[in-house]
Amino acid sequence: MLLAQSVLLLAAFHINAAEDEIWLLIDTNTKVLNVMQGDSIKAVYKNIAIGRNGADRNRIRGDNKTPLGIYRIGWVNDHSKFHKFYGVNYPSRIDARRALGQGLIDHATFEDLIRADLFDRVPRQDTALGGQIGIHGLGSADPYIHKTMDWTRGCVAMTDEQIDSLARWIKKGAVVVIR
Repeated sequence: MLLAQSVLLLAAFHINAAEDEIWLLIDTNTKVLNVMQGDSIKAVYKNIAIGRNGADRNRIRGDNKTPLGIYRIGWVNDHSKFHKFYGVNYPSRIDARRALGQGLIDHATFEDLIRADLFDRVPRQDTALGGQIGIHGLGSADPYIHKTMDWTRGCVAMTDEQIDSLARWIKKGAVVVIR
């Protein structure tokens, strides 16, 4: 059911994921990251961690929540303090529309975020919505903490072994659905 809903969600937002394109489906309830190709599961990574305050569509800077939505990998840092870091293009145009409606950002910031989305650029990371959201390894983080609780400031964390394995599947531009 979750997979079918995610595929429909991609179509509804006109995200063009070709049948052979790899995309990621992150389930924040079950703490599972699935590597998808079309509607087929290619790899499963369990026991991921998310923001220490859960996940929410209404994420703002400093709330330690993982944003729910549809994103793309915007940049890759192979030398991150978290081992590897795959940054997502948060905030998206949907996040920007919500934030403008709630008075969290001004019209100029809204236009900047929309332009970044339209031209597949990394959006500003310094707005009231926050930034620097991604999928990363542990690096020097405590493996015990990772196994026992959600601990990030809004990112999705995996073990270094998992992120190294994931690296073979994803690249800049890959679709990421966080549910």
